[in-house]
Amino acid sequence: MSVYNFAAGPAMLPTSVINQIKRDLPSFNDSGMSVMEISHRSDLFENIINGAKTNLRDLLNLTDDYEILFLQGGATTQFATIPLNIAKTKHIGLVDTGHWAIRAQEEAKKAGITVDTIASSKDNQYHNIPKISQPQQSLDYIHLTTNNTIEGTAYDQLPDLKHLVLDVSSNFLAQDYRLENVDLIYGGAQKNLGIAGLTIVIIRKDLIVDTDLPSMWNYKILAKKNSMLNTPPVFAIYAADLVLKWLKDLGGVPEIENRNRQKSSLVYDFLDNSKLFNNTVEKKSRSLTNLVFSTGDPKLDKKFIEKAQENNLVNLKGHRLVGGMRASLYNAMPYEGAEALVDFLEKFESENRRIR
Repeated sequence: MSVYNFAAGPAMLPTSVINQIKRDLPSFNDSGMSVMEISHRSDLFENIINGAKTNLRDLLNLTDDYEILFLQGGATTQFATIPLNIAKTKHIGLVDTGHWAIRAQEEAKKAGITVDTIASSKDNQYHNIPKISQPQQSLDYIHLTTNNTIEGTAYDQLPDLKHLVLDVSSNFLAQDYRLENVDLIYGGAQKNLGIAGLTIVIIRKDLIVDTDLPSMWNYKILAKKNSMLNTPPVFAIYAADLVLKWLKDLGGVPEIENRNRQKSSLVYDFLDNSKLFNNTVEKKSRSLTNLVFSTGDPKLDKKFIEKAQENNLVNLKGHRLVGGMRASLYNAMPYEGAEALVDFLEKFESENRRIR
């Protein structure tokens, strides 16, 4: 039975990628070994990781000024690792757009970093991306969460600020951002780039300096070892490389953003005209990848989620902090998935709006 998986992560993979994984599992590149068995010191894996770096560099139009690291520990580990590596004065700025921005702030503070909140949408229940002014004080960098998975908001364009650090975990390679003012990009792979277990860090090479940090947190050592100081997440990097190739074949980030806008617009157009469902996010702040909505009645929301699952539309339950529903339309979600969701939304509304 096929389903449309709207999970916030880990999320669905492209069908062609899953099929390639199936073909490679028994014997990768005719090696007689599964890709899950090959040594990370072998030429087989060197080709995988170097190919993945090249494909990612091509998709983002990265210059040689940036280093790409394939790490473990999730984006959460990077909340503290990043400032420990690049916050020279231990003073950073942060834009508060919701749960994951707050988590990044908390972890940085635990690492002894002073964090100034330079803008926040808390007073509006995080229903928008706040306006940001150029900070008056000197800061090592400004941290932005580009897409807020729980609240359903995102930056349509990056603010015109210098020294940005971007948590792109939930819209990585899903939107075509201009990266001239970006010092560092990071995010987990399990939403748009592959499977759980891999974290990407892209950092300006001039920011990689000697520190006395433990080796596994030390960007200079990790870069010198080509992300292989210890055994890397071999299978996760292999899966990410397949997704990167898939994205390149589609036409790159501009093309996938266009597809994501088509999918999300279809759903948002329905919600905007619905008499039962509502989306409270300011229109210009709406996420392309995480669409939040509700009926306003927790019991009816629960019924919707249960009935949707019966119709092969799975993992639509909203985050526990906000309730309601959430449809994650990541890169691998086909347009047909958005169509199936809208068809079911229409059907459910016609059967339930009178009892609201």
